[in-house]
Amino acid sequence: MTKKIPLPRPDEVECLYEITKAIHGTLDLRKALYKVLDLLSEYLGMNRGFISLLNIETSEIHIEVAHGISSTAKTKGRYRLGEGVTGQVIKTGRPMAIAGLDHEPLFLDKTGARSNIDKSKMAFICVPIKEGDRVIGALSVDRVLEKDYPPQEDVRLLSIISTLIAQQVALLEKISLEKEELNRENIRLKRELTQKYSFSNIIGNSRKMQEVFHLISQVAKSNANVLLLGESGTGKELVANAIHYNSLRAGKPFVKVNCAALPGNLVEAELFGHEKGAFTGALKQKEGKFEVANNGTIFLDEIGSLLLESQGKLLRVLQEKELEHVGGNRVIKVNVRLIAATNLNLADAVEKGEFREDLFYRLNVYPIYLPPLRERDADLFMLADYFMEKYSKEYGKDIRRISTPAIDALTRYHWPGNVRELENCIERAVLLCDEQVIHSYHLPFTLQTAEETGTTQSKSLDAMIESFEKDILIDSLKSSRGNMRQAAKILETTERIFGYKIKKYNINPKQYK
Repeated sequence: MTKKIPLPRPDEVECLYEITKAIHGTLDLRKALYKVLDLLSEYLGMNRGFISLLNIETSEIHIEVAHGISSTAKTKGRYRLGEGVTGQVIKTGRPMAIAGLDHEPLFLDKTGARSNIDKSKMAFICVPIKEGDRVIGALSVDRVLEKDYPPQEDVRLLSIISTLIAQQVALLEKISLEKEELNRENIRLKRELTQKYSFSNIIGNSRKMQEVFHLISQVAKSNANVLLLGESGTGKELVANAIHYNSLRAGKPFVKVNCAALPGNLVEAELFGHEKGAFTGALKQKEGKFEVANNGTIFLDEIGSLLLESQGKLLRVLQEKELEHVGGNRVIKVNVRLIAATNLNLADAVEKGEFREDLFYRLNVYPIYLPPLRERDADLFMLADYFMEKYSKEYGKDIRRISTPAIDALTRYHWPGNVRELENCIERAVLLCDEQVIHSYHLPFTLQTAEETGTTQSKSLDAMIESFEKDILIDSLKSSRGNMRQAAKILETTERIFGYKIKKYNINPKQYK
């Protein structure tokens, strides 16, 4: 005979509906659980209710939320796994329904909430809260016994509610874990940014670069505006990064703007924002770069390309720390540190009337001049070696060093594109190199002949072949640490021929030991 499943009472259906709304209506788990207990009391007349959770690490059970007892009594409701009705339900994963609490040895009443109540007339129902097969807590309530409604009838309803609770707990645990993971990733990325843009990681041992490092270290922790001067490719953006990420604003926004790349008629809209309908194409209100950078740092590269009208509005922002959207009249306060950069001589531009004098003096609070690469001979090999390692790792190549002739070619060149040009040059050489050594023939043609630069004399075919042959002989000696026999084996030639060649080019093997 099939067991007849009782239909839920109307008040139970209404209660389940309201509980479902309460549980899924907020991400605040405690608020939702308190609402569940309140609804059980309101709709079903349950006197007291508890939701207890299990601490997996300590195996201790505590009352997380409660209805109908004081906060002091709630703190007393702690159980070991298997202790009392709640501990037993969580340990076994099976519900318990008790009619009359006066003769039940498992009912401990640790909270003391029923000390002045006739326990023989009270029913206690406790069901497990399960996430899959894992019991994470228990839902328990007590109410006055009714003759026509035994406590076992409540088990079905409370089991449904405990399932809803478990689903929400699992969802919130997942959200919490993802949030923690995002926080950890955010901290890791911030740490990497700080390390990556530490001014100590800017490469250079030359006297001029040591002066730059000193200036950066002095200004980084202040709020002073900084003006970076120097030719294109000298690393002005890298220095701007170092200043921001070593400043007191390191955790705030860092916004970069290339003024030269902005159309003249849109400069103000990009920097200061605009209102909807301010001009053709302004379909909605938009924040400007200064608003985005509020409380942080803004880096204006190629600031010398700004039009005079835009320079005047920029000056107001720097002086008054306020701006207005294009097409608007609302004053917006901003607190932004400015780092500006240019490859122009702004003093000359001021004399020619192409740059505002008052803005120049506002920007020129703390100028830092970045020397061109041709003035940093001591740093050239260090930079080349750094870029070689960087791109060897990036492209999965085992390149160990740069050959002597290649270094000579690098040092003879005058580097009009500065560090950026050197980086591009080494990246190209790494891409072309299929050996462990970068040779001069891996370098761009302008560095091999340098006819366009006037830094070297053009060579005949025989001279270039001899230079190449000498380069190979020296590399083999370096690889064999000056051992002529081993070097000859590397080149798959005889020791006699090898000896003839090094004598021809006046090479001393001993200096490579």
